[in-house]
Amino acid sequence: MSDQKTILRALAGETLPTPPIWMMRQAGRYLPEYRATRAQAGDFLSLCYNSELAAEVTLQPIRRYGFDAAILFADILLLPQALGADLWFVTGEGPRLSTITTQGDFDKLTSIDDIDETLNPIYETVRILSRELPSETTLIGFAGAPWTVATYMIAGKGTKDQGPAHALKAENRPLFEALIDKLTDATILYLSKQIEAGAEVVKIFDSWAGSLEGADFIKYALEPAMKITQVLKHKHPGVPVIAFPREAGEGYIGFAKATGADCVALDNSVSAEWAAQNVQKDGCVQGNLASSHMVTGGQALVDETRAIVKAFSGGPHIFNLGHGITPDADPDNVQRMIDAVREPALA
Repeated sequence: MSDQKTILRALAGETLPTPPIWMMRQAGRYLPEYRATRAQAGDFLSLCYNSELAAEVTLQPIRRYGFDAAILFADILLLPQALGADLWFVTGEGPRLSTITTQGDFDKLTSIDDIDETLNPIYETVRILSRELPSETTLIGFAGAPWTVATYMIAGKGTKDQGPAHALKAENRPLFEALIDKLTDATILYLSKQIEAGAEVVKIFDSWAGSLEGADFIKYALEPAMKITQVLKHKHPGVPVIAFPREAGEGYIGFAKATGADCVALDNSVSAEWAAQNVQKDGCVQGNLASSHMVTGGQALVDETRAIVKAFSGGPHIFNLGHGITPDADPDNVQRMIDAVREPALA
């Protein structure tokens, strides 16, 4: 397997002497070159839908740092926009969407067969990247998980506790489940098209999975991930899937086996030692340095990076943060983290 890209080797279950590394939101506002390109695009959504510029910002951290993977630059809320939801971004506050709270709202959504009209520029970005990335760099496509995307569609924005989605789930379960089902089917189509365009791995981001408990976690986090993964693997044999049920806690245990995912990404609310014992035994894990280290830096960054690499050294591991890098991060700290992974004796 030595001729394969390192991330693909880890995803296939190989334990490597140095874990491959990439970083969630590695193309983003902490980089001056990203800010310049976004200004050129005009606004965030224009950047997402400009295939050439979206490819450019995807490539920027690869040129600067030499990560082992590039993740497509896009946003999880492009899918609801493709389904007919209104989407806009408020400066300093984040995304806003038209809400889905009644059957009438749901009925206004478009057929999943029509989403490509909106999403074709995203597939073109993938095609550009598959041509322009260095031969050793893996291209990762992604989508938001149905539950997480639904929380935004129901509330019309991000919320701390996903309260509106939980309320709809309690008050109108048939409507809530119809939305989850529609998003599940649309996500399968969206990720399948990314793979056809050149994505070598896909990742399912369930950023708010941790707010689901018990049977709800199984039904609305695990089961949609399982369906998405199984259909994609049937359509595209050999393409790995990374699942990220963030803040799942004990729910991380057995998640890979239950869903068929090739890797479980971990947030930093669980320790690497715990995850090595309870999650990595089933296969590849990804994570899980606290993103705050990218702001604070110092010896603590180096020490924690080394500790995570050591904790996961007994099995397949992809080094990453436990959540996306924040806009206030210092680019020099990213390099220090990479050095601590690749050349720990020198960092």
